[in-house]
Amino acid sequence: MKIWRGLSVLLFGLLLMVSFLVPGASAKEKIVYQVPIQETVEKGLAAFLHRALSIAEENNADLVIFEVNTPGGAVDAAGEIAKLLSNSSVKTVAYVNNRALSAGAYISLSADEIYMVPSATMGSAAVIDSSGNAAGKKAESYWLAAMKTAAEQNGRDPIYAQAMADEDIDLPKYGAEKGKLLTLTADQAKKAGYSEGTVSGKAELYSILGVEDADIRTIEESFPEKLARFLTNPFVIPILLTIAGIGIVVELFSPGFGIPGFIGITGLVLFFYGHLVAGITGYESLALFILGVILVLLEFFLPGGIIGVLGFSAIIGSLFLASEDPVHMTISLLIAITASILVSILFVKVLGKKMNFFRKMILTDATKTEQGYVSSPNRLELLGVEGKAMTDLRPSGTALINDERVDVVTEGSFISKGTSIKVVKAEGSRVVVRQIPESNQ
Repeated sequence: MKIWRGLSVLLFGLLLMVSFLVPGASAKEKIVYQVPIQETVEKGLAAFLHRALSIAEENNADLVIFEVNTPGGAVDAAGEIAKLLSNSSVKTVAYVNNRALSAGAYISLSADEIYMVPSATMGSAAVIDSSGNAAGKKAESYWLAAMKTAAEQNGRDPIYAQAMADEDIDLPKYGAEKGKLLTLTADQAKKAGYSEGTVSGKAELYSILGVEDADIRTIEESFPEKLARFLTNPFVIPILLTIAGIGIVVELFSPGFGIPGFIGITGLVLFFYGHLVAGITGYESLALFILGVILVLLEFFLPGGIIGVLGFSAIIGSLFLASEDPVHMTISLLIAITASILVSILFVKVLGKKMNFFRKMILTDATKTEQGYVSSPNRLELLGVEGKAMTDLRPSGTALINDERVDVVTEGSFISKGTSIKVVKAEGSRVVVRQIPESNQ
C-alpha cells in the first residue's frame, strides 16, 4: 500500500509540473485592441481602420475597442467603415469619449456595443453635400435607410437613428421636437437602448467588458496615414490644387525653373500621394495624369492642337478619377482655375510681364527704325527736286530726276508724260511727286 501511495504522490507531482510547463494548459490570455476614431471621417480614416481590423483578425483578437471622438465627415467613407465593422469576425465596441456626431453616430451604431462617458453626445446626423447644404432627396433617403439598418442590426429601435437624420420626426421627450435633429446624451442613449452603459473612463470600461487583465494593444495611425488623412480632407484638396495652379502660372512668368514651379509640382504630388495612401485611387490615375502632361508638352512642338486638347482632358480626367466625388472635384478645380486666372491677369495687366515659357516659341523681335533697321533707304535728297514724267503717272509711273529714273507716285491726280513734276515727299522707296503749274515752268 505504501508503494501505491508513493506512486500516486509521484504521479500527481508530475501532472502538476506538466500543467505549469506545457503551453496552453493555463487559461488563454485575452487580446484586446484599442483603435482611435478621431477628427473628420474621410477615406484616409477608412484605410487606417481597415488595416487595424486586419491586424486584430490576424492575431485572433477577442475584442476591438474604437475610441470615438469625431464631428462626422464624408458619407461614403462612413459607409465603408460601417461595413468593415459589420463584417468583422472580431467583437467591436464603440467607446464614445466626447462626441459621435453625424458620420460618427453611424459608425458607432455599426459596432456590436456602445459605451459613453457621462459628457458624451451622439446624433445630429443630417447628410450634407460638399458645399455644406442639405443634400438632395435621393441622398437623404439613402442615409435614412443606412441609419435605420445600423440600428436594427444590433437590436436597437430605429426611430431614434432616423430622428438623428430626419428633423421631421418628433421626439420631444429627448429634446428633438419637429424641426430639430436628435442628439442623445449619455443618459438618454442608455434609456433609449442606444448605449450599453455609461462609464467614467477606460478602467471602468475594461472592468465591465471583463478585459482588465487582458493583453491590451493600441494601434495608432502611422505618419503616412496621418498625412494621407490630412491631404484627403475635403477642405485641403481645393487648397492643394490652387497652390499647384498658381505655382505653375507664376513659373510660366519666371525665367528658368525655380521655386514657384517646384511648389506647383509638389502640390500635385501631395494630392496624388494622399489619395494613393488612403486607398481612394490606384496608380491608373497617376499614370493618366503623367500621360496628360506629356501630351501637353508635345503640343508645344507639334502643330494641330488636338494633342494639347487630349493632354488637358487626360489631366482633368485623372483628377476626377482620383477623387471619387465629382461634385467636390468640380468645385475644387473651379476654385483653382479662377485663382490661376486672377494671378495671370495680375502679372500681365499690373506687373506688365509676359510668359517667359512662350518667349522661346514665339518670335517677338522686331526690326525697328529706332534700332537702325530700314526696309529701304529714304530718298530724302530728292525732296524739292524737279524732274519730268517719263511715263503717264496713273498715279504711279516713272520720272527722270537728276538724270536718274525713279519710280514715283502722284498725290492721286493724273499726270501726263513729259509734264514737269516736283518731289514733295520721300518715305523710304515711296517718292511722291506733284505737277508744277505751267506759270512756274
